[in-house]
Amino acid sequence: MVANAVAGGGARAAVMLALTLGGLGLVSGCGKEDPPEPSAAASYRNCAPASAGAQAAAPANPLAGRPLFVDPNGPAVLQVERWTGQQRAADAASLRKIADRPAALWISDGPGTVGARVDAVLTCAATQGQLPVLVAYNIPNRDCGKYSSGGAASPDEYKAWIRAFAGGVRNRPVAVILEPDAIAHAVEGCETESRYSLLSDAVAVLKATGSAAVYLDAGNPRWITDVRTVATALQRSGIDGADGFALNVANFITTPENVAYGKQVSDATPGKPHFVIDTSRNGAGPVDGTGDEIDGGPRWCNPPGRLLGAAPTTTNTGDTRVDALLWIKRPGESDGTCRAGEPPAGQWWPEYALDLAQRSH
Repeated sequence: MVANAVAGGGARAAVMLALTLGGLGLVSGCGKEDPPEPSAAASYRNCAPASAGAQAAAPANPLAGRPLFVDPNGPAVLQVERWTGQQRAADAASLRKIADRPAALWISDGPGTVGARVDAVLTCAATQGQLPVLVAYNIPNRDCGKYSSGGAASPDEYKAWIRAFAGGVRNRPVAVILEPDAIAHAVEGCETESRYSLLSDAVAVLKATGSAAVYLDAGNPRWITDVRTVATALQRSGIDGADGFALNVANFITTPENVAYGKQVSDATPGKPHFVIDTSRNGAGPVDGTGDEIDGGPRWCNPPGRLLGAAPTTTNTGDTRVDALLWIKRPGESDGTCRAGEPPAGQWWPEYALDLAQRSH
């Protein structure tokens, strides 16, 4: 299911990794469940410069006050254009509830193109004076072979991939949600030892860029309910070198439930790390009832009757340990082929998107 600066010895590791990345030419000295986004190489359309604004961030929260990136090429944006041209003005207006709000971009491109894709997104975001949120989603045996199966073919390939990803950052601000579901699946016994090691390495590599805020995915309140188990897994995955953890990625659990759970996990983890919450589709919470399925598919997969959640924000999150409310899962993209006629995971599904938008304020 999807869902602080390095200190002490971690700082030394970050410096060594920075030197290593520099030697590989990957860092320059200047300025559950989505498959790969379409490859983006050189440029973005619809990307015009915006007026610059102050972007001061409090030391304890690297995201505080930063305007979030609205992708001018997001599927909802393009759908609005399409429906406007087809004289579907009412539908286009409804869909703007999604198109006009910032959402994360999921990055799963291969090692040869991932750096160019990250660079393209960050270049566009810089022209807008906005902070992009990227999801690094390429861990080996991703989703443990379920609806979003795939990922790097080996640990070594993943290490090369995350270094190429970091090479596209080039000292520009970015928030990275690291490998949705990976920790929760590891707790359940999927690729446990190698996965913790790879996540720790990825945290160090991304933080060595000097400009990436990194949040390790920690599942959701109804998955791994033993908070000490989650805290231990976060420690083994390098949380001490990250900026915090992420909750509710691609899920529907309400924000208050995530805040309460996140504070419990934070309290059980040395340093009491901050966290971010995916509010993209949690406006109505999860589907009521018992059992693991609804209409023949998992409850977490494309459930009917859901609502958009609170708008993404890096201010006024309601709790000092909540760094941001984010739309990490793009509303309107499928969770997987869980029932007849449902698109593959990550594929844009305009009918589902429109239903979400029309039901929501």
